Amino acid sequence: MSDQSREIISTGTPPWKSPVILSVVLHGLIIVVGLTSLSLRSPEPEPAPRSISARLISEEPPQPEPAPPQVDEAEEKKKQEEAQRRAQKEKEEKEKARQAAVKKEQQRQEEEKRRQAEKQQAAEAAKAEKERERKAQEAAQRKAEEAREKAEAEAKAQAQRKAEEERKRQEAERQAAEEAQRRKEEAARQEQERLERERQEQAKREAEQKRREAERRLKEQQLESLAQNAREKQAAEERRRQEQAAAQARQSEMLSESERYQALIRDRLSRAWYPPPSATEQMTATLQITLLPTGELASVQLVSGSGSTAFDNSALSAVKSLSRFPVPESRDTFERYFRQFTIEFNPEKMK
Repeated sequence: MSDQSREIISTGTPPWKSPVILSVVLHGLIIVVGLTSLSLRSPEPEPAPRSISARLISEEPPQPEPAPPQVDEAEEKKKQEEAQRRAQKEKEEKEKARQAAVKKEQQRQEEEKRRQAEKQQAAEAAKAEKERERKAQEAAQRKAEEAREKAEAEAKAQAQRKAEEERKRQEAERQAAEEAQRRKEEAARQEQERLERERQEQAKREAEQKRREAERRLKEQQLESLAQNAREKQAAEERRRQEQAAAQARQSEMLSESERYQALIRDRLSRAWYPPPSATEQMTATLQITLLPTGELASVQLVSGSGSTAFDNSALSAVKSLSRFPVPESRDTFERYFRQFTIEFNPEKMK
């Protein structure tokens, strides 16, 4: 049984109407009815006749009371057996009725099962029919969707064809317009080139005329320039000879002045230098001295040593002992000869 059929059965029949519960209730009712009938129809023993005691008041002497009638035991037994037969018959009838009720209940249950099966089959058939309808509807929808998509595709293709035709038409119009514009521009360009050639030819003629005029003036200027150059060259040569003579004179003066101040510096260093007793005439220390324009010592360093530390240190001490060196007042002479110079310390040369 499918889930849908179970759902239909469970929701369509109340729990108290289920076949099992009805069968149990029916059996219970049958038993109760049987017991009640048996208790109602059971023969009751006949009550014993009442004995009435009376006393006759008379003048006659009292008579003895009559004896109670005797019950026939055989008749009583017969009645009891008859009652038992009736009870047994009723019991059998009740059993038959119960069996008939049970059979009827079974038939009802079977009928109910048959109806439920038919109901389930009907539900399944309805479900299958719904499924077929759903599939048919889906197929119809798919077919409609395919038809719609086909129509849309055809409409789109038609629109694209129209758009392509419109594009080609516009492209042809654009190309025609561009061709017309190109021809117009080409004519304008050719006219511009013609005017430009005429202008260039006119400019060329004017330039040629200007060139000839310029060449004439240039030749005149060159002749004048040659004459001027000759004059300037002669004057420059004269100035050069004069400057050379002045430079030679100044050089001689500077050399003479430098020699004089070098002699003064050597003299002062000679007096300030105290070589060690171990000094020999072969020892020589070369120092590089840097001075300021004021004659003050800027720096001193040993360029070439004598081989004796004491000899070298004595030369350095002699240079450092002078607070100011004699220097010329001419800045040119100072920069050329005394800004930086070397001097040799030798016992023979420093005498």
